Amino acid sequence: MNSDKITHSRNFEKRPLWFKLLNDSWKATYFLGTKIKLDKDELIRSAKKVTGLDDLGKDFSDEPLEKLLRSVNEEADLHPAGRFITRQRFISLLSIRLRAEYFFRLHPEILEQPLYPAWIIIGLQRTGTTKLQRLLAADPDHRVIPSWEVINPIPLTLDEKTKDKRIAIAKTSVKALKMMSPGFFAIHPIDINEPEEDILLLDVSFLSTTPEAMMQVPSYADWLEKTDQSSAYAYAVKVLKFLQWQKPAKRWVLKTPHHLEFPDLIEKHFGEVHFLWPHRSIYESVPSFLSMVTYNHMIFSDHVDEKRIAAHWVRKTGYMLDKALDYREKANNPAKFTDLYYDDLIRNAGKELSRIYSLDGGITPELITRFEKHEKEHPHRKYGKHQYSLSDFGLTEADIDKYTSRYRQFISEHYDR
Repeated sequence: MNSDKITHSRNFEKRPLWFKLLNDSWKATYFLGTKIKLDKDELIRSAKKVTGLDDLGKDFSDEPLEKLLRSVNEEADLHPAGRFITRQRFISLLSIRLRAEYFFRLHPEILEQPLYPAWIIIGLQRTGTTKLQRLLAADPDHRVIPSWEVINPIPLTLDEKTKDKRIAIAKTSVKALKMMSPGFFAIHPIDINEPEEDILLLDVSFLSTTPEAMMQVPSYADWLEKTDQSSAYAYAVKVLKFLQWQKPAKRWVLKTPHHLEFPDLIEKHFGEVHFLWPHRSIYESVPSFLSMVTYNHMIFSDHVDEKRIAAHWVRKTGYMLDKALDYREKANNPAKFTDLYYDDLIRNAGKELSRIYSLDGGITPELITRFEKHEKEHPHRKYGKHQYSLSDFGLTEADIDKYTSRYRQFISEHYDR
C-alpha cells in the first residue's frame, strides 16, 4: 500500500451528533407505535396509491422483495431513519416499475427498438470506474444515466414533463447524504448531472448487490448469489430502451462492479457490448471499498461491525473476480475486453482514452478538448483525501490473498505489477 495511507484512518466512525440524537429520540417513541413498518403488501399498496397505477408487469415477481424484506427486518438492525429511508426507497422502486409499465403500454415502439451498442465498465469498486465513465460521458455521442435520472428513470407523472421535479429530488437526496455522512464525498463524489451506476436499474427487480452494500442482509445475499438474475437484466434493458427513446445517442456507456459477476447475462441481454475493465492493486481497492461500505451501513444502522462487513466482501470480491475470469477464459475472445490500470488512468487519462477510442476510429481533437475540460473541472480528490487501511478492518494482505490469488496472477501477467 502507499506509504501516505495512515494506519488509524477510521473516519467512518465519525457520526453527526444531530443524526444520532434524531434516531435516539425517535426510537424512544417506538412504544407509541412510531416504528416504520416494512411489509411487502403495504409497500406495493403505497406505490400504487402514489402513482395511481396498479400494473407492475407480468414479469414482476414477489419473491425477491419478500426475501429482501425478511432479511432487512430480521438481520439489518436498522435505526429509525434507516427504516424510513428504506421504506421510501422501496416505494420509489415499485413506483418506477408501475410508471414504466404504463409507458410501455402507451408507447409499444419503446420496446420494439434495438438497444444501442454499449461500452460496459466492469472493474471492481474503487478502481477508477467512476472517473472513466464520467470522462467518457463528456462525449456527446454517449448516452449515460446521470444521477438525477437513475434515481427516477421514468417520469414522475404521466404527462412526461417532470425532469425539473426529478432534478429537485436528486438535489435533496445529495444534501441529505452530505448531512448524514459528510465524509462520503471524499470516497465517491456525487454530482446530480454526472453518471451513476446502472445497478439501480436492476434494483427495480429487487435483484442486485445494492442491499448488501448498504446494510447487513446475509440471508438475502446468500439467496441472491444462488438465484438466476436473468429477469433483472431483461427488465433493465427495457428501462434502457425507454431512456434512449427519450434521449437518443450513438452508444451506451454503463458501469457497475455488479456486472463482474454476470458478463454472460450482459452479453445475452444487451447484445453488442465491449467490456472496459479497470484494474488496481487489490490491497488498495479492497480496503477503500470496505471503507465506503461501512459509511453506507452507518447511514442505516447504529450497530455496524466493520469486521463482519470485511469478511463478507473480501470473499464476495474474490467470487466476483472469479466469475468474470471464468467468462473471459470460456469466451476466449480477448478482443471483447480492454484492460486499463488505475495508476495509468490517474496519471495520463488521455493516453488510456486514446486506447479505448481505437475501438471507434480513433480519438478526435474535439474530444480531447472535452476530456481536458472535464479533468480541470473535476480534479482528483476534489472533496478531500479518502483515508483507509487494511488494519481498519482487522485484515492483512494474506486475508486478501486467500480469495484473490487467481486475479493477482492475472494482473501480474498483464501488468507485471
